[in-house]
Amino acid sequence: MSLTPRPVEKGDHLVLVDGSSYIFRAYHALPPLTRKSDGLPVGAVSGFCNMLWRLLRDKIAGEKPTHLGVIFDASSVTFRNALYDQYKAQRAEPPADLKPQFKLIREAVRAFDLACIEQDGFEADDLIATYTCRAAERGATVTIVASDKDLMQLVRPGVTMYDSMKDKIIDEATVVEKFGVPPEKVVDVQALAGDSIDNIPGVPGIGVKTAAQLILEYGDLETLLARAGEIKQPKRREALIEHAEKARLSKTLVQLDCHMTLEHPIEELGLHDPDPRRLIAFLKAMEFTALTRRVAAAYEVDAEAVEPDPRLMPGGEAIVWNGSLAAEVGASSATLPFFGDADGTAAGGADPFAGAAPPAAATPRRLPPPRRRWPPPARRSCWRRASTPRPMRR
Repeated sequence: MSLTPRPVEKGDHLVLVDGSSYIFRAYHALPPLTRKSDGLPVGAVSGFCNMLWRLLRDKIAGEKPTHLGVIFDASSVTFRNALYDQYKAQRAEPPADLKPQFKLIREAVRAFDLACIEQDGFEADDLIATYTCRAAERGATVTIVASDKDLMQLVRPGVTMYDSMKDKIIDEATVVEKFGVPPEKVVDVQALAGDSIDNIPGVPGIGVKTAAQLILEYGDLETLLARAGEIKQPKRREALIEHAEKARLSKTLVQLDCHMTLEHPIEELGLHDPDPRRLIAFLKAMEFTALTRRVAAAYEVDAEAVEPDPRLMPGGEAIVWNGSLAAEVGASSATLPFFGDADGTAAGGADPFAGAAPPAAATPRRLPPPRRRWPPPARRSCWRRASTPRPMRR
């Protein structure tokens, strides 16, 4: 990745992609796709690459980006786990055929020559919040490519979100429509309502609608808790008094950190064109034919003259073979690769498959044929059966 230092100034447009969130959205929203040569799952990678290409070539709300960064979660353990050990504790493991794509997507970002940013101990949302606040302080506009409700607290004049899958801008009015309060009060509503997905406790018996009504009436969370004894509904009053500390903890958990010490300064997110040959080498290795043609045409490069990236080809140094993962998804160990680090080690440390050599020739993973109903349903004709015409009414 060759970062281009460029100061962020008034009139610039910073685009921040929530990479971790988009991976899962692309995986669940797009049809499964495997690389024909060896069955490597690449559906989420394909969706991610097409999204990045659109961001580079098109405008968002009439503006092209001057700075762009793709932000990822570095690990599942952050400072929030130290505050509350049940934070996100119930989240399931990613699907088996999505795991190989995490590292591939990071490779895609580098092939596009974009800033690929992650930082130990912090979530992608905190990095996005810090970059957003610093750009806004300098008078730049910011677009956050995500639809995650936890990021909506950052929306303000000059800061919007963009749902790339729905081609929809999320502004202050959209946030009010969803939460019933303006963006600056979203964390108070979330603190009361909690979040079962992230295991945010909140206050039992209070949902988003009730929380919004309370915050609009009392102004903020602390004022509400201080005056909880004034609430007429007995159950609601008792819940707020009994679970006041849970509400405060919940607010701390949902509040994003805008004051992180960044390992990559915002100036390093300056945008420039990628090296087309390097990008095409990656796309050809992934066997993304249509996008390869579009990139080659845009930069007037002969794609046939570019060799696929050998590291990413079947049996390449960036591919190790994962027999246990194959068993999870019902494929043979000879047909399902796992994408590891550049040294062939799976993310997280030692290679769990050391000594397992890749097969000489990999065969594509084939999906089982669809089940057929038996006996087959009667075929319907598109012609209406002839019938005796009805007599006309007089």
